[in-house]
Amino acid sequence: MKKILFLFLCLIAFSSFTDIKHPYHVGSVEINYNSKSKTFEITGRFFLDDLENGLAKKYGKPFHFNDSKYKTQLDAAIKNYSSEYFKLKTNNEFLKVNYVGYEEDNESVNIYLESESVSNPQKIEAAVSFLYNLFDDQINLVHIIINGTRKSEKLTYPNRYLYQQF
Repeated sequence: MKKILFLFLCLIAFSSFTDIKHPYHVGSVEINYNSKSKTFEITGRFFLDDLENGLAKKYGKPFHFNDSKYKTQLDAAIKNYSSEYFKLKTNNEFLKVNYVGYEEDNESVNIYLESESVSNPQKIEAAVSFLYNLFDDQINLVHIIINGTRKSEKLTYPNRYLYQQF
């Protein structure tokens, strides 16, 4: 009986390592106001495998970050994905947000965006729903920094909207 129990516990332990790479689905988005250029510089950080799977689910085809032949496809997909899952509004006006590029960092991907120019942002609203199309337990930590003042908020699926006054 002890041998069977031991084998069963070993089987559970080993199988849990194969299917789950990370038990939490967390990303972060930093929205930093650059007072010199008068733009918001946005950096999104997500697990590489989660973003690959989110893009694949959204566009119905595979994407691979560690394969250079996918670079052009990834650029286009991330640009479209970002424009759909990230919106920024300041002083009651939507800002145009441009895709700058992405960068792989071991097990994560950094997505870079930049807003159009805006003066004196005080009321910031954002809609952040990265990877909500993939996980119903996705958490996005959002940090807004204006003139050295940092305000952070945790958005948990399905909540995608945040509002901060500076």
